[in-house]
This record gives sequence, C-alpha cells and structure tokens, in this order.
Amino acid sequence: MDEVVVVTGIGGMGAACARRLGPGRELVIVDIDPDRLEQERVALVDEGFSVTAVELDVSDRAGVARLAGAVRDLGPLRTLVHTAAFAPSSGQPAIRVLEVALMGTEYVLAEFAPLAVLGSVAVCIASNGGYLSPVTPELERAISTSETDDLLGIVVPAGDFHPGTGYTIGKRGAHLRVERYAAAWGVNGGRVVSVSPGVTMTPMGRREMELGPPEAMQAQATLPAIKRFGTPTDIANAVAWLAGPDAALVTGCDLRVDGGLVAAVHAMGIDLNSTSE
Repeated sequence: MDEVVVVTGIGGMGAACARRLGPGRELVIVDIDPDRLEQERVALVDEGFSVTAVELDVSDRAGVARLAGAVRDLGPLRTLVHTAAFAPSSGQPAIRVLEVALMGTEYVLAEFAPLAVLGSVAVCIASNGGYLSPVTPELERAISTSETDDLLGIVVPAGDFHPGTGYTIGKRGAHLRVERYAAAWGVNGGRVVSVSPGVTMTPMGRREMELGPPEAMQAQATLPAIKRFGTPTDIANAVAWLAGPDAALVTGCDLRVDGGLVAAVHAMGIDLNSTSE
C-alpha cells in the first residue's frame, strides 16, 4: 500500500502542504467546510493526486477517531499536517476558537499516535501568537501535564474573553501538547513537531490584516528582521523539511517561521498582549 499523507484544514497553508507532500502518496484532506473541501478535492484530482476528502470538525474526538481508523485502512501513515483552526476574525465565539485550536490539536495527536511507525511525522501548524499569549508559567505546567479530558477546563480563562485571546492561548497550548506527545509518537519511531507562522498571505491571513487590531498588524509588519509577510509556500517548505529525513532528530519542539517577529519582541522587551485584542 502507498504511504498516506493527511492534511486537516485545506485552506491556503493546508493546500500548499498537500501539494508539496502528496505526490505519489494517498492524500487525505479534511475540512469542516464541505464546499471548500469539495472544491479542493476536485482541483487536486485534476492535478493527478489520489485524494480522499473527509468533512470533519477536529474538535469532535469521535470523528477524529473515525478518521484515524479510515487512514489506518488506507496504508501506513507518512505525514499528518494539522492546520485546522478558526481565526480570531472568523466570527466564531471565543470558546469555539479556543477549543478548535487546543482540543483539535489534542485529539489529532492522541488518536493518530497509534498509527505512527518509523518515519511517521505529525506537523501541527501553531502560531507565533502562541509566544505572545497571556499564559503564566503555572498555567503552562498545568497544560503540559493535564490529561485530555481535563485540558479545556484548565485552560478556559475566567469570565468573558476575546477570540484573539482564545486563539493565542490555544496555540500556546498546541506548542506544549506537541512536547507532551513526543514520547507517545516516538515509541514506534514517529516524530511530532509544530510550526509557528507569522502573518501569512492566505485568505485567513488577509482577513486578519483587514480586521485585526491596527497596532498589532503594524507590529507584524515593522518589527521582524525580514520585512515581508509569509506565503503558503514558505510554510510548506518548512513542513516538508520537518517531515523529511534531514530532520530525523527533531521532535517535541516548535519551529518559528515568522521572519523574526518573536525574536524582536523578546529582544526589545515589547508586550503585544495589550494590542492582541
């Protein structure tokens, strides 16, 4: 059987990763939006890919378990690229943004871990916003050590919170859960890593630029050492390296692909939390 590549979230980054990693493999694309999913499936089939499309909300653990079972039947898992998320500007409630960012990652890592074999790699798309989130060291420790069923309750902020807060906390949680799952994936030779993009020119990224806080967007444009926004190809290139043999010793960690924004924020002692909402 051919190796299988799974991509959850088939927006700009997901589509780029599918095209980069899918040739010669069984490609499974996953999205919550049936119209976008079908459009991308047709495009990929027209380009010669072997594609299975699955409509799924990744915050539904039972659905993720069914997906993992279907992938097991298709062939050995080569790469899982998890990009599914709601942006702060999506119009979704803050708790929904948080649960998809955090629990979607949790469920994918948990349910696919038994499929890992030597050479299997899970790459979770996080965000550089995770480094700028209002997560205390105490909460980080709780996120790192929590069992799955307790995780969301530990993380939900007290009182009302903004979708931007839900997003950044969820993405910081994704960094920490990637660390936690390195051992489980490594039992049979698999690896698990994350990638943290900055602003990337996808439909979601452009919407964030248009609707996000002007101060935060200005910081994203002016602070990085590399003065340009990312492209889906930039992210797919990073994912391909992490998923390949040249990164064979890389697991349980995050790669920032943000032109140096987080580095600049840390070096300059800037607090962007006040502009993140």
